[in-house]
Amino acid sequence: MLSLTDVQAAAERLKGVAHRTPVLTSRTLDERVGAQVFLKAENFQRIGAFKFRGAYNAISRLGPEQLAAGVAAYSSGNHAQAVALAARLAGTSVVNLMPEDSPPTKLAATRGYGAEVVTYDRYTQDRTALAQELATERGRTLIPPYDHEDVMAGQGTVALELIEEVGHLGALIVPVGGGGLMAGCATAATMLSPGIRMIGVEPAAGDDHARSLAAGERVEIAIPRTIADGQAISTPGELTFAVNQRLVESFELVSDAEILEAMTFAFERLKIVLEPSGASALAALLAGRIHGMPERVGVVLSGGNVGLERFLELLGTS
Repeated sequence: MLSLTDVQAAAERLKGVAHRTPVLTSRTLDERVGAQVFLKAENFQRIGAFKFRGAYNAISRLGPEQLAAGVAAYSSGNHAQAVALAARLAGTSVVNLMPEDSPPTKLAATRGYGAEVVTYDRYTQDRTALAQELATERGRTLIPPYDHEDVMAGQGTVALELIEEVGHLGALIVPVGGGGLMAGCATAATMLSPGIRMIGVEPAAGDDHARSLAAGERVEIAIPRTIADGQAISTPGELTFAVNQRLVESFELVSDAEILEAMTFAFERLKIVLEPSGASALAALLAGRIHGMPERVGVVLSGGNVGLERFLELLGTS
């Protein structure tokens, strides 16, 4: 089972490689929600999202033979970019399976880091099976986007850094796709900040974690159609859900409209750009989804990979 020691070991591997991202505050936000809010800005991480942490931690643990053979990954974009950069730093090659409707900026960035990209239809094809088949055919090590202990441990360094910097938190609000970021953060935060409430956020159209927590087992839904492409997942990860079922209090839902409001707030008030998935935890806070608000709250802004054209389109100005 994933432990705080695993997250701390990941932090040592990431030292000097990953960015120690800033923690932002806003008096306007504090007054609006009635709490002191600390925003962990992973949009300033390498490749523009938290995913670099887990990808690098996993690849840095591969042996010489595995590195010589190369790696494979599957992702809607951010994990693909993260694995591509981590592989380049490790001196190995990567092939990435990505949805054909991935944001063009994410496809271009992944190729820009030197990765080969193979596309598929996310609504009709099983990406996990396709990726495993691709990795086996080419003799590569598969680095999944969340259901992998080294990936989860790397993502947990987000919470580790946040609590080291700001101290005890009453709650930590985390966007959830496959659940790796939450699993790693919950593992670290519940040990470092006893009594903390771990609250996940997912798009209303993709409530697989909320349903799974209520059912006491993993539930599968149709691939959701949402602007939050990084959270368009049909079921929680097996390893991630085993952690999150124990440590997460609730999974709150936000609409696409509420995500857009959060992106606008971040741009106008915080002076930062967030992609839809990266803004979902902030959206839950702004929309009043967090009940019994504690005095000190952490929020993970998980990424900012959205191109200018898409950003303007989403905010209705193009």
